[in-house]
Amino acid sequence: MSKLLSTLTIKDITFKNRIAISPMCQYSAWDGYANNWHLVHYGSRAVGGAGLVIQEATGVSPEGRITPGDLGIYLDEHIENLSAITTFVKQHGAVPGIQLAHAGRKAGCAKPWDGGKQLPVNDGGWKTVAPSPIPFLTSDDQPEELDLSGIMKVVADFRAAAARAVDAGFQVLEIHAAHGYLIHEFLSPITNQRMDSYGGTFENRIRLLIEIVRAVQTVWPSNMPLFVRISATDWVSGGWDIDEAVQLASRLRREGVDLIDTSSGGLVPDAKIPFSPGYQVGFAARIRKETGIKTGAVGLITSVLQAEDILKADHADLILIARESLRNPYFGLNAGKELTKEVNWPVQYLRAK
Repeated sequence: MSKLLSTLTIKDITFKNRIAISPMCQYSAWDGYANNWHLVHYGSRAVGGAGLVIQEATGVSPEGRITPGDLGIYLDEHIENLSAITTFVKQHGAVPGIQLAHAGRKAGCAKPWDGGKQLPVNDGGWKTVAPSPIPFLTSDDQPEELDLSGIMKVVADFRAAAARAVDAGFQVLEIHAAHGYLIHEFLSPITNQRMDSYGGTFENRIRLLIEIVRAVQTVWPSNMPLFVRISATDWVSGGWDIDEAVQLASRLRREGVDLIDTSSGGLVPDAKIPFSPGYQVGFAARIRKETGIKTGAVGLITSVLQAEDILKADHADLILIARESLRNPYFGLNAGKELTKEVNWPVQYLRAK
């Protein structure tokens, strides 16, 4: 019996299989608004058989976007276009999710195909913020250290974005606390050198994330799943590591988080990451085993059989497919053939089954 194609129920939401489309930025929005590219991109992954489609890192504020092309959910006017996406995704049997994000010191950059460098304030960029005034690259402008009122604004922005996500029809919400963006910057002692209640000790460094989780829960329905994506390690000596990640996951479980989307890296540009197939799966497995919280595995998972093996070994509860889903939007439909299990195809495509 296939584990990958088995259902997974979290709270009141049942996923038809354990294939999730990982959030991947498309850099194709204007002032945060979704458009036809996003509708077709996310819709095709739903048509392609995924059980969960998670929308890319979506800015909770204009200054929280990685690039000017990022999707946003900081205006009520964003809801209408996002609703068109969630409606289509649901119509084709998938659950629509959204990742809420603030890019912190890594914000205000050009799109990757335009070089990816941080944009000057007078040329499309904006002043970035961080826990401490340490730039990501030496060529970047120094970010502004958030004061307490700035921190409270970030928490309020996540809360307001979560409320809009409900109105837009999303059924899974993921908080982005990985890849060197703002929340991760608070977690890691490399980027958080504060001396107040948001810096220093482990408990202080996780404070912002805990406050965001609690704020989001005041508006996010208690019967719908809440995920958090973390970087399990910075891959740098003296940085955030798997031991702290396990400790955080245990705390997040007590706070009511349902699943840890387990990634790694992204904090510093010179980290030596040992890329290999499934190189992050061990982190998901350890967090799952030691804390009892559900985990999602992501990172160079490129084949159906590889995904199946990860689940059968009880290393994770969900498989998040990223680049492979760009190459193969029909990963879920193809999985049925490879695992010799009947899956429902869109009636429009039955002639190709």
